[in-house]
Amino acid sequence: MEVREEQVIASLVDKDPELKKYYEEHQELERKLAEFQHKHHLSPDEEVEKKRLQKLKLLGKDKIMEILGRHRQAGATQ
Repeated sequence: MEVREEQVIASLVDKDPELKKYYEEHQELERKLAEFQHKHHLSPDEEVEKKRLQKLKLLGKDKIMEILGRHRQAGATQ
């Protein structure tokens, strides 16, 4: 995520439990994926798991962006 997005998330995470949930999941998935990055070779099962985690991370990021969009829209209408 971009620095600006990270800053917006940081300002909203304590106010929005849904955002907090997805952001924490996103961070955990990043940590797990980083573990795979440090390996020189992945087994076929590890490759499958890596792809699964990447998909989950992408879905979570989409959800985070949707939530941020709602906050931006609500801010523009207030």
